[in-house]
Amino acid sequence: MTGDEECASCPRCRAGVCRIHGPVVGRREVAVFLVSGLLLLAGILTGYFTPYPLAGTALFLAAAVIAGYGVLKAAFLALIRFRFSIAVLISIAAVGAFLTGNAAEGATVLYLYAIAEFLEEYAAGRAERSIASLLDIAPQTARVRRGGEETTVPVSEVGVGETAIARPGDTVALDGIVTAGASSVDQAPITGESVPVAKGVGETVYAGTRNIEGYLEIRVTKPEAESTIARVVALVAEAQAHTSPTEAFIERFSRYYTPAVILVAALLIVVPPLAFGVPFVEAFYRALILLVIACPCALAISTPVSMVSGITTAAHNGVLIKGRDSLEAVGLARAIVFDKTGTLTTGRLEVDEIIAFGVPEAEVLAVAASLESRSGHPIAEAVRRRAEEEGTPLRDVEEFASLTGRGVQGRIGNATYLLGNAALLEPAGGAWREEYDRLEGEGKTVVLAGTASEVIGLIALSDVVREDAQQTVADLRKRGIRTVMLTGDNERVGQAVARRIGIDECHAGLLPEDKVAMVEELMDRYGLVVMVGDGVNDAPALARANVGVAMGAIGSDVAIEAADIVVMEDDLSRVAYLVALSEKTVSVVRQNVTTALVVKLGIAGLAVLGLVSLWMAVAFGDMGLSLAVIANALRIGRAGS
Repeated sequence: MTGDEECASCPRCRAGVCRIHGPVVGRREVAVFLVSGLLLLAGILTGYFTPYPLAGTALFLAAAVIAGYGVLKAAFLALIRFRFSIAVLISIAAVGAFLTGNAAEGATVLYLYAIAEFLEEYAAGRAERSIASLLDIAPQTARVRRGGEETTVPVSEVGVGETAIARPGDTVALDGIVTAGASSVDQAPITGESVPVAKGVGETVYAGTRNIEGYLEIRVTKPEAESTIARVVALVAEAQAHTSPTEAFIERFSRYYTPAVILVAALLIVVPPLAFGVPFVEAFYRALILLVIACPCALAISTPVSMVSGITTAAHNGVLIKGRDSLEAVGLARAIVFDKTGTLTTGRLEVDEIIAFGVPEAEVLAVAASLESRSGHPIAEAVRRRAEEEGTPLRDVEEFASLTGRGVQGRIGNATYLLGNAALLEPAGGAWREEYDRLEGEGKTVVLAGTASEVIGLIALSDVVREDAQQTVADLRKRGIRTVMLTGDNERVGQAVARRIGIDECHAGLLPEDKVAMVEELMDRYGLVVMVGDGVNDAPALARANVGVAMGAIGSDVAIEAADIVVMEDDLSRVAYLVALSEKTVSVVRQNVTTALVVKLGIAGLAVLGLVSLWMAVAFGDMGLSLAVIANALRIGRAGS
């Protein structure tokens, strides 16, 4: 198989993550560390136990060249371009050690630094490989029906419109719509939800999800390269290009840091001998230690490795974060804005209460459902669902008419009934007004049923609040985050929903452009603001906020493209999870940066006083510190840590 053919058959290559397809530890790295380590050990033994110091120096030089070849080459190229990189600092320190008769320490510096560099690359590779591992859940082959027969082919060869087959235990190969069969499907790899979802004819299934028990035939709607899981992987990989504010600061800091360190080291060589009588060789050695300890390796990796760990952890839990800047901003935000309909509520009306006057409640429901059987209005759908749930039979309706802006009417049996708002039945009068005002005061939509002369009942409906909305808002409040709700509904309905959920602040009666203006006002008041909406309808406000979070975007290409963060499943608790993850990531970044600065400054101070050696500076201030930073960053991905 040629290289091009291999790439064509590799899902990671097609998703744009081929560069992290290689093994974690290559044979070359193992050979370099093993050979140079043995030479270093041989040099130490030769120097201590034989009368041949030049042989020991030769062994140290060989170990230094083998282990530090890449560093020395990078330093040479940087110097001829008049650039002062980290490699330049290490190379100067190593060469200086050899020139001052400290060959063992010079070789040790290059050896330990090479290990530190490898550890940094390993940490970045491990985090990025967790991105690519998302693709491992998708099968490489698919069962399809062609010419009346079932055959197995590579997923890349399956076209849109073909029928794929998923038997019990199979992983769904491609995005599509179920055309036959029924089953429960585990969508956890994409959405993070723990409970399998029932799928039947007409339902959408996604590549990488697992068919639990039934037989499914699926009409493929997207090629493999455009499947939901492939898009998620590509976008998460792309997120690595978006640096966070902390990373940007450290990058700017590093550009001025290295030349400054070289200047301080030069002063350390000149000032102590002239001012305090310190021997020149001793001052020079201390300056070399300062160069080594000043290498900002651990500082440079402290933020990116933490951010990558946070982003990939979120992706494995059904939250797609499209930039490190967004991940950091969520943890720093003090206000989160929610759209009401479709986000805090399901966007589907349900009948809450039926109040009858002089007739049974079942009679009110029967009349209302019969009249609404001719309508496609959301209120009509809710009333019909309630009648179906209670087993209420529908009656024949004659002379049906829709009364625009007021309701409907029709003849049932010998009587003409009306169903609608207060304007339709106001002339009827009666004792219903008190109950009507109470229900409206609770923020419910109230429908009146009756005849031209009397009201026989009231039906109260409301937009169903999501089960996890109240707990999510409570969790955010515990973290000191203010919650705000924006809605196009009237003030009474908006305030009622806000009270029920526990929202701190509600703004109602807003048009899309009003929501954008309100987000801008909240940004002026609170600084960083996160906007949570259901995708397309809230696009302007999502785009204007510091961070836009689209809910329930699985299968929605528009929402995935538009938002900064996408919660794949319609699970509001993921917002609280996102905030917790972001705060944890930001906390780890701060821990890493603080630790790196404190340790390096401490060892640098000891170096100036001549209390640490060159190899100790590398072992503890560079390699050891890098290990600590990496381990702390990878902790983000562990539950409960």
